[in-house]
Amino acid sequence: MQEPATSDKTEKAQSPFVKLLIDLGPLIGFFIAYGRAGIYWATGVLMLATVAALAASWKLLGRITPVPMVTAVLVVVFGGLTFYLDDPSFIKLKPTIINLLFSGVLVAGLATGRPLLKLLLGEAFRLTEEGWRKLSVRWAAFFFALAILNEIVWRNFSESAWVNFKVFGIVPITIIFAMAQIGLIKRYEPKS
Repeated sequence: MQEPATSDKTEKAQSPFVKLLIDLGPLIGFFIAYGRAGIYWATGVLMLATVAALAASWKLLGRITPVPMVTAVLVVVFGGLTFYLDDPSFIKLKPTIINLLFSGVLVAGLATGRPLLKLLLGEAFRLTEEGWRKLSVRWAAFFFALAILNEIVWRNFSESAWVNFKVFGIVPITIIFAMAQIGLIKRYEPKS
């Protein structure tokens, strides 16, 4: 009787809806809390929901991948600074720092001849070394552009405009960019 429960748990964990909820839950919570109570409550909800998402990932998937772990650490650090210094600039700066960090890590991997995207996505895609290099260059440039875009929005627009950009801008932009990489992925699949 134990096997079906494990199988059900694995199926639930691999459900796209569950994965999407784990990934987007904190952002949705942030948006709802901002609309009801402002940036400080939204920051607190984001911090708690991010930690809860990590716990859910661990429980359902049995692991936490590096990207959500790094993101969670930065959410807690920048959220903590927001509260400690009573300055919402820190939570607004967090996406810039995360995107610069991701871009920098990808560039460092390329500089050392180790495309780090291969370590993260190697199970999902099979690409030639040139394919991994090109995909890494594209994602590094994308993350750098997102960092610049976040800086432009939070420094030049209202707080509510930034929150809307964070929820309704960054996610769709990222999905569109990821979908635009399908051609490269197909082109650089190893010929078997």
